[in-house]
Amino acid sequence: MATQTPTPVLDGYRVDAKGCLIPEHLIRPIDRARDELVKELAHQAASVNARLRAFKTRVFDDINAFVDLSGEEYGVKLGGKKGNLTLFSFDGAFKVQVAICEHMVFDERLQAAKHLIDACITDWSQGSRAEIKVLVQAAFQTDKEGKINTGRVLALRRLDIGDAKWLTAMKAIGESLQVVGSKEYVRFYERIGNTDQYRPVSLDMAAV
Repeated sequence: MATQTPTPVLDGYRVDAKGCLIPEHLIRPIDRARDELVKELAHQAASVNARLRAFKTRVFDDINAFVDLSGEEYGVKLGGKKGNLTLFSFDGAFKVQVAICEHMVFDERLQAAKHLIDACITDWSQGSRAEIKVLVQAAFQTDKEGKINTGRVLALRRLDIGDAKWLTAMKAIGESLQVVGSKEYVRFYERIGNTDQYRPVSLDMAAV
């Protein structure tokens, strides 16, 4: 796909949202002031974003290096992702938490599990508990994007049901679950006074 060549800006002109050159003397002062304000703030935001990305990279690099250093005390070379951990400052005033969130999806075997579960409910007929039917219906409901809630489906495995078909369905559910990716998160906390409670140090502009 061809890229659009930006309109060259001539002295005394500004480019509008449609890409047209507009003489500056035809632009109202308030519109020029708005343009300058938005561009100045946007450039500052881009700079902060770049520093934040660099900080995130440094955080994970430093923590990984520290965990490797700690492992070397016991003759262990860890390597790779370090998993979930919490680090405290010596005085306990601060802590850093690293968490790895795995993205899991079900493969085609989930459909086999659903078929077996439906067969169980049919076999049980009047003897099946209404709340189990509700749990099953809720577990296999999809969201607006057509995705099934992983937690709800896995919750079915906690039900104490000894039916052979049900147990086979639960096995199919477990085997159908696949990890397709993971994402690392880091969170910072500071202790509240002399208590054992911590509050987050937010890096989210909306929460600052």
